Amino acid sequence: MTTAALDTGVGPMLRGWREQRRISQLELALRADSSARHISFIETGRSRPSEEMVLRLAEHLDVPVRERNALLLAAGYAPHYAQTPLDDPSMSSLREGMERLLQAYDPYPALMVDATYTVLAANRGIEMLLEGVAGHLLAPPVNAMRLTLHPEGLAPRIRNLPQWRGHLLEQMERQIALLRSDTLRALYEEVAAHPVPAGAEAGDAGAHPVFPFALPLRIEHAGTVLSFISTIATFNTPMDVTVSELAIETFLPADPETAKYLQSLMP
Repeated sequence: MTTAALDTGVGPMLRGWREQRRISQLELALRADSSARHISFIETGRSRPSEEMVLRLAEHLDVPVRERNALLLAAGYAPHYAQTPLDDPSMSSLREGMERLLQAYDPYPALMVDATYTVLAANRGIEMLLEGVAGHLLAPPVNAMRLTLHPEGLAPRIRNLPQWRGHLLEQMERQIALLRSDTLRALYEEVAAHPVPAGAEAGDAGAHPVFPFALPLRIEHAGTVLSFISTIATFNTPMDVTVSELAIETFLPADPETAKYLQSLMP
């Protein structure tokens, strides 16, 4: 959250989250075991909420962990949640567990990203898909959105690029509304400005079976078109900002041909 947002005070910030969640003061009060009058006083600055109340309201408003710290700071309290770097020794068990999970998913692609889609780890399935991508896109820090939508990245090989691009941009829009991140907004504007490669405007969605349960990613590799269904996993009730923003994306083969092809590439 920007400094300007913090300067508005905890009341207006809480009101903003409540309105974004489309919850009335009365409904929030009932959820938080308070009163609509008290919620109103907090939002208008007539009452300073306790640290416990800030955390309780944030929980019932499903405020991201990073933004809960921002609410506490705006109310005059110390941050409640640590932000531990992923390379900190205390995170070694987490890193090892994530790496084992990614490796266990081979030969199917899987990767771990942070809140701005920076790739923190990936398995061999992902590395296989990146063959032919421009070197500058693979220089650290690698960004998954930039890698996918850049004209020198995966975009020219994605057979249903208009549909997949639309899905990714909508996903980023939801994240921007949730995290209020200037960095994420800048990334969105960058990748949304990339032109769709010639010949990909219509996509090939009508030439192949429809997967009614999820939008597939259809991508070409060495002359073979592969189909994947994407899933994203996050941590439940995280107590650290870093952990709360980690996500593992896995790509499940959407048809037997894709599964067989991937298995043939891995020893």
